Amino acid sequence: MAVAGEVQEDGCGIPALSAPQFVGRDGELDTLVSAVGRGPAVVLIEGEAGIGKTRLLREFLASQAERGRHALVGACLDLRVPYTLGAVVDAVRDGIDDVGELWLSGLGGALRPLFPEWAQDLPPAPEALEDATAARHRLFRAFVEVLDRLDVAVLALEDVHWADEATLEFLLFLVSRRPQPVSVVLTFRRDEVPSDSLLLRLSSRLSFDAHLVRLTPEPLDVGETASFVSSMLAGGYVSKEFAAFLHARTEGVPLAVEESVRLMHDRADLIRRDGGWARRRLDRIEVPPTIRDAMLERVQRLGPDTRTVLHAAAVLSGPADYATLLTVTGLPEERFAVQAAEALGSGLLREDRSEQWSFRHPLACYAVYDAIPAGERRVMHLRVGRVLEKRPVPPVARLAGHFRLAGDVGAACRYTEEAADLCVQSGDVATSALLIHSLVATVQLPAGDLVRLVTKIQFQALSGSDPYSAIIGSLRAALAGQVLTPVEEASVRFQVGRVLMVAGEIEAGRGEILTAIPHLPPQSAEMARARVLLALPLGNARPVSEHLQWLQETPDPTRLMASLDRLHWSVERAFALLMLGEEGGWAAAREIPDDVLDPRAASIVTVGHTNVGEEATRWGRYGEARTRLAKARVLAERHQLLDYLDSVASSRAHLDWFTGAWPGLAERTARLADDDSGVRLKDRCEAALVGGLLEAAAGDREAAKERLRFAGRDDQQRIEATAALARLWLEEGDVDEALRLTDQLAEFAVGGGLWSRAVEFAPARTATLVAAGRLGPAADVVNALGEALGDRDAPAPQASLILCRAILAEADGRLADAATLFVRAAAAWKALPRPYDALLATERSAYCLLADGGGEAALSVLSDVAQALSELGAHNDADRVVRFLAGRAGGALAAGRGRGRPGYGNRLSPRELEVARLLVAGMTNRQIADALVVSAQTVASQVKSAMRKLDVTSRTALAVRVVESGLVGGPDRPPANDE
Repeated sequence: MAVAGEVQEDGCGIPALSAPQFVGRDGELDTLVSAVGRGPAVVLIEGEAGIGKTRLLREFLASQAERGRHALVGACLDLRVPYTLGAVVDAVRDGIDDVGELWLSGLGGALRPLFPEWAQDLPPAPEALEDATAARHRLFRAFVEVLDRLDVAVLALEDVHWADEATLEFLLFLVSRRPQPVSVVLTFRRDEVPSDSLLLRLSSRLSFDAHLVRLTPEPLDVGETASFVSSMLAGGYVSKEFAAFLHARTEGVPLAVEESVRLMHDRADLIRRDGGWARRRLDRIEVPPTIRDAMLERVQRLGPDTRTVLHAAAVLSGPADYATLLTVTGLPEERFAVQAAEALGSGLLREDRSEQWSFRHPLACYAVYDAIPAGERRVMHLRVGRVLEKRPVPPVARLAGHFRLAGDVGAACRYTEEAADLCVQSGDVATSALLIHSLVATVQLPAGDLVRLVTKIQFQALSGSDPYSAIIGSLRAALAGQVLTPVEEASVRFQVGRVLMVAGEIEAGRGEILTAIPHLPPQSAEMARARVLLALPLGNARPVSEHLQWLQETPDPTRLMASLDRLHWSVERAFALLMLGEEGGWAAAREIPDDVLDPRAASIVTVGHTNVGEEATRWGRYGEARTRLAKARVLAERHQLLDYLDSVASSRAHLDWFTGAWPGLAERTARLADDDSGVRLKDRCEAALVGGLLEAAAGDREAAKERLRFAGRDDQQRIEATAALARLWLEEGDVDEALRLTDQLAEFAVGGGLWSRAVEFAPARTATLVAAGRLGPAADVVNALGEALGDRDAPAPQASLILCRAILAEADGRLADAATLFVRAAAAWKALPRPYDALLATERSAYCLLADGGGEAALSVLSDVAQALSELGAHNDADRVVRFLAGRAGGALAAGRGRGRPGYGNRLSPRELEVARLLVAGMTNRQIADALVVSAQTVASQVKSAMRKLDVTSRTALAVRVVESGLVGGPDRPPANDE
């Protein structure tokens, strides 16, 4: 499905919903319109609550209004004491502006009791009749006269299963007249119509010239459900998985679908992914209040034993045979038989051909379940568990849930673990994690069971932005409330620290692990993993030697560890070594398998490849990074590890920034950065960092600063974001602000011998110190980076070191040396490839040559650089170079490299030339905007400016003029003329 228009959002990344379009009912609408168009008709639209009866009626009435046909519409209300002819009265009242203009006969006086507000305009009240039937008949005739004077074609009444007796009698009177004065369209719920209702007699009382039409709207299918939801999201693409999920939970009932989507919208369960809308994983959908209340109202009208049957069916939450349902109710069999029959008769339950009993609609089941008193609910869950345990093949997942809700801790723990293991065996890591998380977060478990189960949770497979707090709370409760041995306490405390670190609370997690280590068994898997976690250079700055010591002191524990523990340890160890800048980390990374069959192992391996991909990017091994991220994506997609895909996407965006793959990158990063409904902060910050770098290169400084400040909220992105902000302030001449920013991270990023943190930061820090005239400290930064890096095969930091030395040489006045070093830096960046950095270094080398007496060769280099920067999308930098060249050439532009935009007279600017080139290639404004990472409005303005300068009046003429003038090459196809 193509996206039809832009989806508005509410400022927090959540889509703004609109009313759903009319979907899946075209056939019924055509039948209804055709029936009424042929003459007086009686149309009965029957169906369950929310099936779409009202929407079908409204669409029909809208079509009648377009044809100039007058219709009156009323609705019967579910009132304890209905008022006489209430729906008809409301319909007439709403359809009349001035009753006096109808010039009613004396019959109209009979309407006075029902319309006291019209007393002055109605005829006098007729004399009273002793016969009540005659009086009612007179009243009915008065209403028919009103319909006639109003020239009404259709009378439509909704929810006539709630109609009072008088309304039903009037309908019988109306359709039995010869000829039938109007077409009648009625909606109702068949299962709520009493067997003796007058409504059921309508079909036998029709006029000879009328005809009967029965419509029973069916639920939407999966495709129609997708279209329905898409229409609520301004035509946005809806994934098949999302549509299938909604269809399964709502059975395609339109109101249930709509209310469910609205509830997910309110709770931020809707997310943007791959250009469309999807959901976060839910174990069940909450019941929309409008449907829940309707269901509970019906249940409350039933007797207590019948409600007990419904409660038992709700607790069973699925098809159950007669004997199971009887056992769960706890009722004597003779009483159960009667009440079960009444429950079936109520329409809430159904019995299928295999004699399995269940709720007719899952939302009804959820509504009834939520209303069961807590004590009764626990007892019934325990009964269900004991019944299901006796089956030849016990359903362990259901048993886990029932015993957990019954409060049987031992059984709940046993069956949860069995169910989770079965889920993993079938490849469903997410459900496995959810089962364990639900138990651990809600039930107080013995410390041993708690630690074992927490170790099994794959947090990345869980939905929501914070799956950690509840687990940390359970672990802390065990520390505070259980009597534990030192080893048991250390084991629980290690888990607290591990989960805290996973949640991003690095220092708090380190503190817990440090407290636990003295009491962990030396050769245990927990000790090995604890040392690796402490080796990770996260959180506050520490010397690299301190981190390495935790790894070097750890004996190889793999012989004593289970296979998954070994995999965890080896993946985390490789990551730690690479973060610490140790080349031995690459050998460790090669031990990570490319593929695994065990879904639990797949989760670990996916994280491993993603982390290695991130580190390969920092090292400048971009081929390795691309390969690792591709492997991670394949595994995440295969095993439905949705949150892992966000991490892969943000890391890939960062890699694409470095390698110059910029087309479409701004949109990709914006989707991630702005999604605060569940994307991890680290991934949002990395996307914001890339978005900020793009905006800075394009020239939107304020937007860039905003993005970069947001990116600085995450420790891993803070260094690079700070470096980018410092460069922006330096370009604006604010050296003090650049100093302030880099001072904050100087020791953390450059000190301690951890060169991997300094790749992007060191050049910015060096340039800032040079601008402040502090050449000695600038030299210290360069020397510290060189000493820490040594001769490691790390292309990005080695290029960064050359760049730092070039900056320092230029500041020392050694212009020839600086030019040479900038050329070397450019070559190093280009080899990676990092085209943007290579062009910037080439630009600096040319300036050094010019300052050292160079001439035309340097100017030619700058001209090429300006063109290449423009083609890349770095328009801010391209404009800077153009301004410099114009100043050297003595043109109309302001000389030098000062701030402000150039004026080009009647000549096209570099950006206008670039737009013209893409226009000649046949691209639309939107396509040009995507290619240049700007808005379509900006492109439109540049096209108009170019047309004005070249004195043409159309896009086609502009394309011809720039080609004939030699400004751009000839087109491969004619330019688009659609904008």
